[in-house]
Amino acid sequence: MATGEKVDSHTELLAAAVEAATRAGDVIRKGFYQTKHVEHKGLVDLVTETDKACEDLIFDHLKKLYPDHKFIGEETSAVYGTAELTDEPTWIVDPLDGTTNFVHGFPFVCVSIGLTIGKVLTVGVVYNPVLNELFTAVRGQGAFLNGSPIKASSQTELMKSLLVTEVGTKRDVSTVDATTNRINSLLFKVRSIRMCGSVAMDLCGVACGRLDLCYETGFGGPWDVAAGAVILQEAGGLVFDPDGGEFDIMSRRVAASNGHLKDAFIKELKLTE
Repeated sequence: MATGEKVDSHTELLAAAVEAATRAGDVIRKGFYQTKHVEHKGLVDLVTETDKACEDLIFDHLKKLYPDHKFIGEETSAVYGTAELTDEPTWIVDPLDGTTNFVHGFPFVCVSIGLTIGKVLTVGVVYNPVLNELFTAVRGQGAFLNGSPIKASSQTELMKSLLVTEVGTKRDVSTVDATTNRINSLLFKVRSIRMCGSVAMDLCGVACGRLDLCYETGFGGPWDVAAGAVILQEAGGLVFDPDGGEFDIMSRRVAASNGHLKDAFIKELKLTE
């Protein structure tokens, strides 16, 4: 009975996350085709009215259902909850990943909602309302795109793999040089490189086999990767630190691969440090 109850509760948690994501997605879809009112968070990072409206909507929905749960979000962690991850059930939310894409009308934008229980990634929902793609996963139950099962690729050769990364938001010379030097090196080791502007979508791309490898350091926070990481793991992919160590959701460092390329990928990443 206990196992059945646990599955049911996880199913309910997933349903709540999907409902929150689709509601926020409606707001994003409408805003995507309208004139944007944009504030600058940093030199490159942007925040829109839509970000704020979506986070309010998501947290309000989940707080009504789960008033005792903790919340970590991109825009308003200080208002809504905490920046620390505890053993308590914790919703980790990016209301609009790919803000720059959103502002420019480039359709790689999504809502990302992850849930940790006992610090373990348990539920993940990534919803792109412009492309109408809903990625979902519950730990131990597989990963899905619009309800159909997805699997990471079966590619075993680094030279035939497609790698996705991001340049991040910092524009100081040393960071840019380190980033571009690493990309230059990796270009000789893989088939090609993509930059799509959303880490959540990047991880889902590896999960469904469109991409084979992914890495980024210095992204915004755990909200960028929480949902995508559990979706990728449930699709048979691997999530780890770029130095080969264990993935730490709070570290602002992530690397990912299908089930075959991890060791070769880590070796190349270490050579580019």
